[in-house]
Amino acid sequence: MKKILILGGTTEARQLAGKLAAADHSVTLSLAGRTENPVAQGVPIRSGGFGGAEGLAAYLRETRIDLLIDATHPYAAQISANASEAAGKTGVRILALRRPGWAPVEGDRWTLVDSVADALNALGPSPRRAFLALGRQEVAAFEAAPQHHYLIRSVDPVEPKLAVPDATYLLARGPFRGADERALLESHRVDVVISKNSGGEATYGKIAAARALGIEVVMIRRPALPDVTSAETVESLAAMIDHFLEPAAERGV
Repeated sequence: MKKILILGGTTEARQLAGKLAAADHSVTLSLAGRTENPVAQGVPIRSGGFGGAEGLAAYLRETRIDLLIDATHPYAAQISANASEAAGKTGVRILALRRPGWAPVEGDRWTLVDSVADALNALGPSPRRAFLALGRQEVAAFEAAPQHHYLIRSVDPVEPKLAVPDATYLLARGPFRGADERALLESHRVDVVISKNSGGEATYGKIAAARALGIEVVMIRRPALPDVTSAETVESLAAMIDHFLEPAAERGV
């Protein structure tokens, strides 16, 4: 039985963990601990950080992990960098699950930016009604532009709330249907959506809704990630794993 550590936090990480556990691998799923009440994962969970690349390397050695899988969010660039470095330090094999990003299609009004700070600047000086489709750790930056109305949706409460005069908070966990997202944007009279290019179907509804309503989307580009062997889907990564774990002699190398 091979020991696999999955760095998770995504729906795909949970799906992959279940699939590998069903194939008689010993799977541990690591979560950063940022979500207060994560959904049930179905495999043993480790919660919290490792202490950088060195801490992760120590964990890999101590627990004798055979395979490290980076299935973190596409914007968890530091965790991905730590994973790649720790794998290099220990000789543990590493794979990554990286879902494709969204691409603009006809009718989209995307403004591409590189960071949350750039997204804030893209709002401009005149008051707007902005839907912040971001993590709760990132919305505090928008206190620097208190002239806007903010619609903020998060899985856990934003605490402390933003020091702005006009903000609405919603607690919800995806997936979000396109029709519901359109109704949300219309009812709150949103005129701009601030989003990361997370990819996948679970949160694409707001992008489709913005397109249908002619609303601008300020899209934060993905960060650069380490160059490791990767797959785009749970199924394709699962198909790679048994071959990846085979000793070189068995693979005919």
